[in-house]
Amino acid sequence: MSLFLPTGDKDPWLASSSKDGTVPVRSTATRKLNYTLGGHTASVNVVKWGGGGIGGFGLKKSDRTVRVWDAEGGRQLHVLKDHAHWVTTLTLYTDFVLRTGPFDFTGKRPADDEEAHQLAQKRYNALLSTTPELLITGSDDHTLFLWSFFPSSTSAPVDSSAPSEGKGKLKSVTRLTGHQRQISHVAFSPDGRWAASASWDSSVRLWEGRTGKFVATLRGHVGAVCRLAWSSDSRMVVSASKDATCKIWDLKTYKIKVDLPGHTDEIYCVDFVADKVVSGGRDKHMEELIRNLIRSRFSWRTVYMLALAIVTSDE
Repeated sequence: MSLFLPTGDKDPWLASSSKDGTVPVRSTATRKLNYTLGGHTASVNVVKWGGGGIGGFGLKKSDRTVRVWDAEGGRQLHVLKDHAHWVTTLTLYTDFVLRTGPFDFTGKRPADDEEAHQLAQKRYNALLSTTPELLITGSDDHTLFLWSFFPSSTSAPVDSSAPSEGKGKLKSVTRLTGHQRQISHVAFSPDGRWAASASWDSSVRLWEGRTGKFVATLRGHVGAVCRLAWSSDSRMVVSASKDATCKIWDLKTYKIKVDLPGHTDEIYCVDFVADKVVSGGRDKHMEELIRNLIRSRFSWRTVYMLALAIVTSDE
């Protein structure tokens, strides 16, 4: 599921994915069905809203496609189908800004909803001022693809023989190869400079966010890496693995900075909460952690956002 606040509307819209191949979009206030995104022929695995009027990134495992929709009206814009196997994960260049909205490292709180909207829009525009929206998709075919919705604005070469956007087929900017097994997760850094991918081959690989150029391989896990997350300053990345550990990586040396044991079974989700790392896995420790957060200095908003992160990880 994914929430989106349309232009001129005070109530968010909710999009949900399903095995029936559709993505219904509803108002959270009235529960009214605004429209349904169709075109998929099998189950939809992930749905995500973008910014700037682009949204509804329906990621479908069975037919190896990603469909991009107009957020306001539900019109299909592109069908991305370069992968040779199931598509399992995707990330947007603006993911962090869209997720955090008006809140940044300064700790300043907006006075009202109008100011919050203005601050969020300012942060979003600032990030896109140098590089238009990008998308990376990962698949069970062991590869990732970097996509640009404005190919002429990217620094990487694009095949001139590619069909135009108006034909609904968008050519990928580049193919990211090197993993030896399925891709489990991919994420842009908050500043968009880097991207990190996790794989069942027990490694994390770093890429240049704007070009897709390979940077380094982070090795240290002895089990499949299920999830990763960036710190808000883009200086650290943490990975969660089936080897029951989380590891924080030093991006200057590309080696383990901190090893985080403690879980007794596979770890499926991890995230940064301010200057702390939160993880959850098969040993069911997350419920206890949330109870502890409620008793501690963390606000209900923090606990709520953490719960949303857990649901997203489960998807």
